[in-house]
Amino acid sequence: MASATATLIPLEAVDPAMIEAVLDRAFGADRHARTAYRIREGMDWLPGLSLAALDEHDMLVGTIQCWPIALQTRQGQVPLVMVGPVAVVPERQGEGFGVGLMSAMIAEDARLAADGARALPQVLIGDAEYYGRWGFSAALTGGWRCPGPFEQRRLLARGTALAAIPTEGMLGPWES
Repeated sequence: MASATATLIPLEAVDPAMIEAVLDRAFGADRHARTAYRIREGMDWLPGLSLAALDEHDMLVGTIQCWPIALQTRQGQVPLVMVGPVAVVPERQGEGFGVGLMSAMIAEDARLAADGARALPQVLIGDAEYYGRWGFSAALTGGWRCPGPFEQRRLLARGTALAAIPTEGMLGPWES
């Protein structure tokens, strides 16, 4: 894997149409039917943790979005952050942009926690082989459900408070 030179900027600095174009190119126009979209339905992405990657020519090549969601349980809702999509345009995949976006988001989350913000566990639907390098695992998500089809082994989470979260529940939008 080649290591790309990227400039990371806040996602809010990018035209929303450009973000949608990157997502369509990375995942296809039918991406809105995916279960992850149902989980975060009606939510706006979190500005502090959502980033964009520009290549050496200042072209938008990737984005990461994070969303406020919750695990709905019998005891009430437990706030979480849903990570994704992590999108890189097809012709630039494998160059390190996704790793850079994930690493920067994790670092920003740690910085916010160090500054006193509440550190929330993070969840995503993805490959453990890839996301495991950042501590994502399916070890504690076996009793969690999603509002649509998903593979249980691909429902991953990370965070210091994970062990205290109920072992059963339905993922969905944060209900404020």
